[in-house]
Amino acid sequence: MADPLLVQEWLTKAEEDFLFAEANLEEGRNFFPQICFHYQQAAEKYLKAFIVAKEIEFKKIHDLGLLLKMVVRIDPSVEELRDDCEFLGAFYIEARYPVHWPVNFTRDEALKASEAAVRIRKKIKETLSMSIHKDITELSPDS
Repeated sequence: MADPLLVQEWLTKAEEDFLFAEANLEEGRNFFPQICFHYQQAAEKYLKAFIVAKEIEFKKIHDLGLLLKMVVRIDPSVEELRDDCEFLGAFYIEARYPVHWPVNFTRDEALKASEAAVRIRKKIKETLSMSIHKDITELSPDS
């Protein structure tokens, strides 16, 4: 069984990135690349929390598509997050490093990143919650 404290640590780190991005977006500052990056980081950590909860071994990767693939093997319903993961995945590189292709970070882009991160956050937390409830039910002597 997975260490619940470790899963909670991943969720806490995900929440910190998510809330940091939300606060900066609400503040109205033009740090759109950094905001988008933190939404990507939140999504990555939510996915990793699920992976850790299911005791799936993973390498230190940042590819949301590959992380989602690992999650979908356990819970196919999470496939609905594919577009959100693909959208946010670009921000890992483009928001952090000089790139040699045009990028345009706008408020609208950051708002779309927020919406994608909200969907990922909600689905993973719901899925983990249902999974934990199921695990507890299976361990219960009354079942």
